[in-house]
Amino acid sequence: MRELILAAALIAAPATAREIAFTFDDLPSHSALPPGTTRLQIARDVTAALKAAGVPAVYGFVNGYQLAAEPESEAVLSAWRDAGFPLGNHGWAHQSLDKVDEAVFEKDVEKTEGLLKPLMDGKDWRWYRFPFLDEAAGDPAKRATSRAYLAAHGYRIAAVTASFGDYAFNEPYARCVAKGDKAAIADLEKSYLQAAADSIRLSETTQKAQFGRTPPDILLMHLGAFDAHMMPRLLALYRDHGFRFVTLDQAAKDPANLGLVDPRLPPLPARTLGNAASGEMLQRIGGLCR
Repeated sequence: MRELILAAALIAAPATAREIAFTFDDLPSHSALPPGTTRLQIARDVTAALKAAGVPAVYGFVNGYQLAAEPESEAVLSAWRDAGFPLGNHGWAHQSLDKVDEAVFEKDVEKTEGLLKPLMDGKDWRWYRFPFLDEAAGDPAKRATSRAYLAAHGYRIAAVTASFGDYAFNEPYARCVAKGDKAAIADLEKSYLQAAADSIRLSETTQKAQFGRTPPDILLMHLGAFDAHMMPRLLALYRDHGFRFVTLDQAAKDPANLGLVDPRLPPLPARTLGNAASGEMLQRIGGLCR
């Protein structure tokens, strides 16, 4: 019955202008730091760019394991909240569900809650993003168990419907800054924006083929140094392509996203991501400044 209701909603949903919800993984620390850069400065630069562009209620998804190695990075979480942006749960140790049992998964979720509750101060932190976007789709029993656990604890799943491989640019950028290689940094900048633009086109093509329209995208980003460097230009690119920035909650309400987001519903197949950072591009940028 739920499947029939969801299918009917998909058919009936009206076409809308393209919308996108920005979300950020791996708070408080992601990838390498360029010389002279701090985690806190990255967070401040990203949140300032988002606020300047009018992007609403951007969720940052938290792992706690890096706090032992970088205790000063905890200030990132407070800075994110001070900017008016919410935090969600990304699993304490960023462990793939395929590689852990249900008990470890549940403890990882619960441990992160200890960080989130005081910072969110009664606001909605019950969004969970699976590390590596791994919902154990190849193990239906484990997938069902994890979704049942999340549903029982009031969580929604922060599914991802768009990505362009932004995570791959942060480590090469740190190396290139350290070497002062301006030509390589310019190459990274051009490639990053090209990957994002290609992702927009690919996402539109695949969504229209699947739904006959373009449901709101939920974009996967990471809180890295190069992401901070590029954020104003990236936001301008999405505006120039006609996107309206929306919240994760708004994007989740679209019928095309309900089965991805609500763990009480039968799971839908993971959306084909508009990830246009090709293997060739990733190999090339990964070799810069070595």
